[in-house]
Amino acid sequence: MSRPLYRGLSGGNGRLSGGGDSFDKIFQPKVFSKNGSGHEPSSPFGSSRNRQSLMISLLKFGLALIVFMAISGSLYWLAYISTSSQVNVYRGYRRLQELLISDLSLVGELSHGVGRVRELEFCPPEYENYVPCYYNVSESSDLAEVDGHIEYERNCVAGVPKIQACLVLPPKNYRIPLRWPTGRDFIWKENVKITGQEFSSGSLTKRMMVEEDHISFHSDSLMVDGVEDYSHQIAEMIGLRNESNFNEAGVRTVLDIGCGFGSFGAHLFSNHILTMCIANYEASGSQVQLTLERGLPAMIGSFTSKLLPYPHLSFDMVHCARCGIDWEKNDGIFLMEVDRLLRPGGYFVWTSLTNTHRSLRDKENLKKWTLIHDFAESLCWEMLSQQDETVIWKKTSRKKCYSSLKAGPPFCGKSHDIESPYYQPLNPVLED
Repeated sequence: MSRPLYRGLSGGNGRLSGGGDSFDKIFQPKVFSKNGSGHEPSSPFGSSRNRQSLMISLLKFGLALIVFMAISGSLYWLAYISTSSQVNVYRGYRRLQELLISDLSLVGELSHGVGRVRELEFCPPEYENYVPCYYNVSESSDLAEVDGHIEYERNCVAGVPKIQACLVLPPKNYRIPLRWPTGRDFIWKENVKITGQEFSSGSLTKRMMVEEDHISFHSDSLMVDGVEDYSHQIAEMIGLRNESNFNEAGVRTVLDIGCGFGSFGAHLFSNHILTMCIANYEASGSQVQLTLERGLPAMIGSFTSKLLPYPHLSFDMVHCARCGIDWEKNDGIFLMEVDRLLRPGGYFVWTSLTNTHRSLRDKENLKKWTLIHDFAESLCWEMLSQQDETVIWKKTSRKKCYSSLKAGPPFCGKSHDIESPYYQPLNPVLED
């Protein structure tokens, strides 16, 4: 019999195996090495993970190094500042001040067309508390004795030799004031000029505590019961629950006349009320200087014969606590200045020993009180309340009130410039 022919692969291993390796396994590619032996190719994912892990480790190390260098630099800078002596800080402050004056002088000379800049000199020590246009070191002392109140009046006298062109330096041991709010209740003793007699008189020690190198202010520096109780009393007299509700009554700006050392204004600042302090010029123990050192607004100003340097309707409240002004004098012209400064609906707060029932038993005090009360009515002021030493009036916001008055001060004419009142003589007229 003839044998059947089989189709398949030729050669010794020509037949297909049934239960052995599959076709894919037979033809799987191999990698040959140099010696000719083959091996399976390695997976690429293992080496990639190793590289990523190495890069992450290097990145973490770099960030840690940067943070370490930043912290080290900050600590070094803090240590350098803390170890710097006060003498070097003061010298740096002096150099910056001299540079600023030099730059301002250069700008001034160039603006006047002067090409040659003069060298500025330091003023003598007696110019330390110099104030222009007041009778102090640079003006004649004989002029200050002409009138009893002339020393409080701003007066640039013609013919009086002007201060020489020199740089007025701060006091010898002056220190940079502390930042707000710490500086509000703590100032350096050497920064202000207060004599030993003023310290020993007791008028200052009742209001502040004098330490070896600094002065700290008490919270009860205005009244016996304390400034907080005093401001709370004013709020209740207006009809408010407490002083934190002043804004509800429209009180946002206050003019404090004869402000002492700014304790009333410092308290109002905590209730977001801006208070401007004005006081007379004082060569020593200056209220303005002490208030400014506390970081509060203050300027030299007085009720004498000229308008205060504020436009009309500037303040929501005018406050006078034992400020020493005789409101009944000069036909009430000082009260008219208060009326000019107050906005419609504003308040005039007057605290004085004259207002007590015991003081009004005196005929002279009663006469003064009657004059002030009647003149306030002629200004269309409404007396809201009187408690102990404090009286509060409210300025009217109704124009019809002025036309209904049978007697009172006249109104200013149309030619009167109400926008330029600075240092002009007091005018006995009402500004509508």
